[in-house]
Amino acid sequence: MNALSRFDALIVGGGPAGLSAALTLGRARKRVLLCDAGPRRNARAVHIQNFVTRDGTPPDDFRSVARAQLAAYPQVAVRDAPITALDGERNRFVVQVGDATVEARRIVLATGMVDLGFAIDGFDQHWGRGIYQCPYCHGWEAQDRPWGYLPRPGDEAHLVPFALMARGFTARLTVFTHGAIALDDAQRRALAEADIAVETQAIAGLEGAETGLTAVRLSDQRRVACEALFAQPRQRQTALVAGLGLDCDADGYVVTDPMRRETSRPGIYAAGDLTTRMQSAINAAAMGSVAAAMVNLDLSLDRSAP
Repeated sequence: MNALSRFDALIVGGGPAGLSAALTLGRARKRVLLCDAGPRRNARAVHIQNFVTRDGTPPDDFRSVARAQLAAYPQVAVRDAPITALDGERNRFVVQVGDATVEARRIVLATGMVDLGFAIDGFDQHWGRGIYQCPYCHGWEAQDRPWGYLPRPGDEAHLVPFALMARGFTARLTVFTHGAIALDDAQRRALAEADIAVETQAIAGLEGAETGLTAVRLSDQRRVACEALFAQPRQRQTALVAGLGLDCDADGYVVTDPMRRETSRPGIYAAGDLTTRMQSAINAAAMGSVAAAMVNLDLSLDRSAP
């Protein structure tokens, strides 16, 4: 790929969304380049859960199987190299992939998001190994253990619905407001009626071994048993996506057409976690397939370029 190469579609990101998009476009006989480089958002995850036929699969195994299946489609190329520049317009995107310059008629962004975490001692250590985002992905394995829920400021509207949903996995649930969220009377009543404890003290730290979380230590030095802490930290787009000038919603997720998955920049599509707070491997894979189908339709109808 040292010479200029031309593709129908270039996919940025080799997780479930990108792999699914590559498979769909490969089966549609389109020339595809899948680019996968940089840190993986799920690097701390041990298994992919809640993915039918792949429940419990290690992420590396998932990617290996997917790549092996893509190898059956000669129109699909995969390169483990960073994208350092992306410019141009519909039918004429120019992309720097490692040491090569390529052209693409369409772009599919499947980069995921960058998690910013919480400024709490032990948070990074236990992220993915006791601190989770999604009960559908990790709730079964931690059922009936002591749970915690750490909402972020600004998420007050989601606090009670999430806590009541989480209550279905365990009878021992504590909401930690971390001294940053003031509950109103209706919220307190709803939580109390569901037998959900509330701790308003700031969190001083998280305790446990490398393999798991055991307790939340509060600023008054009390320790609350907690083996699974659910939190949705703020996220940001990757530098590449942030530099494309795409329309984003109030939470920073790329806005796409609900059906076509096309962004505000013609010819650039997006799928997976960078477009929604409802993040999971199976949802990302589904969105990748939809985006690819729309790219294929768009290419098939477009006679303005070879």
